[in-house]
Amino acid sequence: MILSSINLKNFRSHKDTYLNFSDKLNFIVGGNGQGKTTVLEGIYYLCTTKGISAKTDFEAVSFNETGFELNGVFNDLSENKVRVVYSVADNKKYYFKDSKPIFRSTDIIGTFPVVILTPSDHSITQGSPQERRKFVDTIISQASENYLRTLLDYNKTLKQRSSLLYQLKDNKKPTLFDELEAWTDKLIEAGLSIINYRLNFTINFIKFVTASYKIIMGTDEIPGIRYSFLEDYEGSEIKAEFLRLIILKRDEELKRSANLVGPHRDDFIFELNKLSLKTYGSQGQHKTFQVVLRFAQFFYLKEIMGIVPLFLLDDIFGELDAIRSQRLSEYLRELGQIFITMTDFTNLSFIKRYEKDRHINLRSGQVVYG
Repeated sequence: MILSSINLKNFRSHKDTYLNFSDKLNFIVGGNGQGKTTVLEGIYYLCTTKGISAKTDFEAVSFNETGFELNGVFNDLSENKVRVVYSVADNKKYYFKDSKPIFRSTDIIGTFPVVILTPSDHSITQGSPQERRKFVDTIISQASENYLRTLLDYNKTLKQRSSLLYQLKDNKKPTLFDELEAWTDKLIEAGLSIINYRLNFTINFIKFVTASYKIIMGTDEIPGIRYSFLEDYEGSEIKAEFLRLIILKRDEELKRSANLVGPHRDDFIFELNKLSLKTYGSQGQHKTFQVVLRFAQFFYLKEIMGIVPLFLLDDIFGELDAIRSQRLSEYLRELGQIFITMTDFTNLSFIKRYEKDRHINLRSGQVVYG
C-alpha cells in the first residue's frame, strides 16, 4: 500500500500544505514548530480516523479557524481517495472514502494499516498496563474487525455494569441485581473472547519480536512477552476462573462501584532473558525494545493482512545511540513506504539515501523538495 499524496488544510500549523511522496523513504525535515509531526498525524487520521495524541479533534484545528480538512490518495490494487473533515461548529468529524461517507470507524480501521513509532512509545514498556493493552489492542483491531467490535461491545458493557454497581449502592431492588447478572454474563462472554484473541496474539507475535530484535541488536539477549491474565489456566479453566473471581470480588465491586475482574485489567510483561524489562531494563534496552515492538507490529500486520502497512517514524534517531541507529537504518530497506521526521541530516550520515527517496523540507510554511 502506498500513500501518494496528502493535503492538509487548517490542520495545526498547516494552512494549506500539499505533499506528494515517494513509495520508498520519505524524509520530512525541518526545525521545531515547522509541522513535521503534524504531517504524520494527518497520515494517521487518514488511516485510522483518529489523531496520534490529541484528546479531541478540536485540538488539531489551526488557531481561529472553523475546522480542518485532510485529503489523501492511497494506491494498492486500486486507487482510493480519502477525505477527513472536522467542523468546529458541529463538533463533528466526517470521513469520506471515494466520496462516500463512512459513518463508523470500524468500517475503516484495518483498511489502510499503519504503524507509528514516536518518542512517546516509552510508555509502552515503562508506563501503566493500560498503555500495553492499548498497544496490543491497536494491533489486533487493525488485523481483525471482529476483535474491534468485540472490544467496543465489551467497553460498553463495562460502562453499563459500572452504572448498575453505582445504583446498587443505595438501591437494593432485586430487579437491579437481576440486571447486574445479565450484564455480568455479557461481560464474561465478551471478556473470554478478548482473552482468547490476546492469548493467540501473544503466541504468534513473539516470533516477529524475536526476529526484529536479533536483526537490530545482534546480541544474545532473548526477548519475551508474557500475558498476565489468568496465565496459569487454559481452555475451559479460564472461564471457570473468570466466574470464580467475579463471585469472589462481588462485594468489593458493589462497595467500590467498579468492575474489578476482566481483560480491562490485563497486563503484558515484556522480558529480556526471562527478566522483567520494566524492572531490570536499562534505558537503552527500553528504547531498543520499543523500536523492536513497532517493527514486529509492521511484519505481523503485513503477514496477517496481506497488505504492506505504512510506517511512520517521528524523530526517532535523536533518541538512539549510533550503533542502534545504524542497525535500524539498515533494517528500513526491508520495509515498504516509510515516513521519517527529523530536524536535519547533520548526524545521520550513516543513513544510505537513494535516488527514489524523497527529501521534504518544511520552512516557514513552505515546502521544498531536496
